[in-house]
Amino acid sequence: MSVTIGFRYLLLAAACLATPARAEQTLLPVTAEIATGRILLTLPPADADGVQGRYLYTTGLRTGMGSADIRLDRGMSGSTELLAFRRIGKKIAITFENPRFRAAGGTSAEKAGVANSFPVSTMAMIDIVASAADGSATIDIAPFLARDTFGITGALNEVAKGFKLVEAASAADPAAVRAFPDNIEMEAVQTFSSDTPGREIRQIAPDARAISFRVHHSLIRLPAPGFTARKFDIRSSAIGTQVFDFNQPLGRDVVGQLAVHFRLEKTDPGAARSTVRKPIIFYIDNAAPEPVRTALAEGVGWWAQAFDAAGLVDAFQVKILPEGVDPLDARYNVVHWGSRLTRSWSYGQSIVDPRTGEIVRGSVILGALRVRQDMAIFEALLGAKASNSGGPNDPVQVALARIRQLGAHEVGHAIGLMHNFAASTQGNASVMDYPGPFIELKNGKPDLTNAYAVGIGAWDKTAIDWLYAQPPGVDVDADAARRITASAARGDRFLTDIDGRAIDSPTPWSSMWDNGTDPAAELVRMMDVRRAAIAGFGPDALLPGEPMAMLRRKFVLVWLLHRYQVEAAAKLIGGVDYAYTVNGDGRPSPTAVAAPAQDAALTALLATLTPAALTVPDALVGPLSAGINGASNPQFDTEVFANAGAAVFDPLVAADVAAQATLAALLAPTRLTRVLEQHRRDPSLPDLATLLDRLVASAVPDAGDAVARRIGYRTIIALAATARDPATSPDVAALLDDRLAGLADRLARSRATGESGSWARSMARLLGDEDRLQREVDKQPRTPPIPPGMPIGSMETDWMGDF
Repeated sequence: MSVTIGFRYLLLAAACLATPARAEQTLLPVTAEIATGRILLTLPPADADGVQGRYLYTTGLRTGMGSADIRLDRGMSGSTELLAFRRIGKKIAITFENPRFRAAGGTSAEKAGVANSFPVSTMAMIDIVASAADGSATIDIAPFLARDTFGITGALNEVAKGFKLVEAASAADPAAVRAFPDNIEMEAVQTFSSDTPGREIRQIAPDARAISFRVHHSLIRLPAPGFTARKFDIRSSAIGTQVFDFNQPLGRDVVGQLAVHFRLEKTDPGAARSTVRKPIIFYIDNAAPEPVRTALAEGVGWWAQAFDAAGLVDAFQVKILPEGVDPLDARYNVVHWGSRLTRSWSYGQSIVDPRTGEIVRGSVILGALRVRQDMAIFEALLGAKASNSGGPNDPVQVALARIRQLGAHEVGHAIGLMHNFAASTQGNASVMDYPGPFIELKNGKPDLTNAYAVGIGAWDKTAIDWLYAQPPGVDVDADAARRITASAARGDRFLTDIDGRAIDSPTPWSSMWDNGTDPAAELVRMMDVRRAAIAGFGPDALLPGEPMAMLRRKFVLVWLLHRYQVEAAAKLIGGVDYAYTVNGDGRPSPTAVAAPAQDAALTALLATLTPAALTVPDALVGPLSAGINGASNPQFDTEVFANAGAAVFDPLVAADVAAQATLAALLAPTRLTRVLEQHRRDPSLPDLATLLDRLVASAVPDAGDAVARRIGYRTIIALAATARDPATSPDVAALLDDRLAGLADRLARSRATGESGSWARSMARLLGDEDRLQREVDKQPRTPPIPPGMPIGSMETDWMGDF
């Protein structure tokens, strides 16, 4: 039995009859043969270039892996390709073309010269089933759909080993074909096998040796002419797609970028404010449960404020995905709701025309466990009994406030915007930052009344205005440059991933999960919040009947509450205040962070390395040592501190882990290099010798209790490891080595008695034996792991979320 797909798609059940379709009704005439498994496409006659149809092509996953480590998620999109069908003898070649390399505006010979200088990718040679007198050809595309064009094999083998596509257990599904005027949607079941699948996959799959995915394929009509391509500007927060134009005049770089964005055309092009011909509509996956679904719609809907401010009236809209609508249909922008074994990233993605940068479809993947992780944080701070109590300090309400931010953030990526990690230093100026919850102290207790901002930020309006507002009758890029220059003159900050993610990055204004205009002052305040949170922590963080052992997981969230503000404050030390600039825009040259700010940051950081800050209250050690049995919980297992045998909580491990967080940020090799170099050029700035002396004097005692000694041990090992790090400059290494030698001498002469004396003499002997010290630096068992903070996985991770 076969079915020809017409304008209104037909459900291909056994009772269906063949229905003729006119070619203009669908992107291509399609016949799906359920009995034979064939999916027949009729291609048009060849054009002047010998191409029998050129389309955008992308893949997606209807079913996912459910793994944080293996990024194969429900709703995830593959790459977007420019697919061309070309006849070669009795076959049709399915080719991915290479439009990044071009000679824009050149002659046909110049264009051909560039095109032929770079490869294309021929993905399949398909037999021609039938030819017509007009030159059209019919092919069976089913074998191509069963191939791993998504790249599942590579994704699996990044974590596991030996996975290969099993052709005998893979096939296109004719019953899944849907055809429309501008797109054709198809699917295949693809199965991958390995004899060594690994632990992660064994935890998830019913038989880890063979795992199957339902892979979606979209063939999309090329966008019509008339789209205004935009030049990328490093001062905007637009996402760029790279192109190489070899027709640029001599003296101009052939490498350029286009700012990706949707096509928005005003119904009244001359009006300052106008509705648009085709608004951007995002649909919220109806798989998201309430009240999350409504919260997502509210947060995503904030973007309407930014488009309206740019004069684009009703240009951005949000709806709930109607029943029966396929969330993978390329005609719909969708916020997908997916589940994984453990918490992980959410992310925004787009189908982009590689020729112009036009976004054809935007979509978002949200992980269902993220909001539950937020709940764990808020219950640890406020108590589980506060959940569903109503009011601003209800963990449920705070988590919904967070999900609104998350929905807005990820859709921001899907409409063409990067992160702005500097926004938190300017009053939550953008939802494209990673927002740490703003925790206040009221009556000595944590308060989350103002945990998250509401609505779109000032920078978001600037970003949308730059990217989407296109006044008529002017050079669009020149006008946009004028507007972004004005934004910089107002003092707006924009700094993104390249400057915000790394722990050793130099700018003081770009950090993740931080708050406040002064990173050091906010760290001091956060330590007060942390102290109150620890003092109030206990069994009330758990629900009635919840295993007491779960207290260990929630304690980590409170104990490391300051971890991201530590990183933000450390960036002041050896910090450099700079911005993204272009020649002639009048921005000032980069300058070192002032000495008082660097000194304040060091003081704040050293305060996090004291026994007072890192001693777990005795009253908590017992409740944190409750036993647990039953099936292993991977979320729990990866998010607790190492114990002192079985379930017994080890408070010294907690101290060690928190000390590691500060020492890693403070002693980052490039940070120490900047401190040394800044002082060489400007003696008024802090010098490295003083920094090291203050650290050693504060964190390495001659005598002290067990917590002080553990902090001292970890500091010694961190100093030694930094001295041996290949990234550490020779001058910095020499200073570190000298301080360690002096420390060995000081500890050897210590007059401490008892445990403190034994510890001091042991550390002196360790520092005096180079080989033994190197072995100690290399010993992983003596370095308890820091439980993951950002989402578990290899990519964009937090216990807050994000993105």
